[in-house]
Amino acid sequence: MNIHKTYIAIGMIVAFTLFFELAAHADEGDQATEITFSQPIQVPGQVLSAGTYLFQVSADDQNIVQIFSPDRMHLYATLQTIPTERKLVVAETTVSLLGREAGKPDLLVKWFYPGDETGHEFLYSKQLEKGVAHETQQTVIANQPTTGLEAGGSN
Repeated sequence: MNIHKTYIAIGMIVAFTLFFELAAHADEGDQATEITFSQPIQVPGQVLSAGTYLFQVSADDQNIVQIFSPDRMHLYATLQTIPTERKLVVAETTVSLLGREAGKPDLLVKWFYPGDETGHEFLYSKQLEKGVAHETQQTVIANQPTTGLEAGGSN
């Protein structure tokens, strides 16, 4: 009888472990991540004022990134992206910004979900790309206070 109780206990532990492992990764499909900008940032088609935004991948297309208010009540942008790779994978949200001349907001070029090798590169007009071809791109890892950018994990 004790053997059966042991098998039942082990089975329950395995079942709970599998259940909680699946539940913990439920949000990774949409890659929902809050990012706070301390200065205006340009995305294709518009400039986002300083503040907190929720970035997530569309449920219908992994190459569409949507930018919402943190409570998901306001959709600011739905943007086409292309997959992009990075060599160094980190456990934090990472973005690449293109610094611009004084008075113009930095361009958001790439966004990587924590722990992912493949990220999302935003598509800009050819005219804008030509105008910023000489500018320097910088990669920013979230939660580093000197960058003017903060990011939260998945929601």
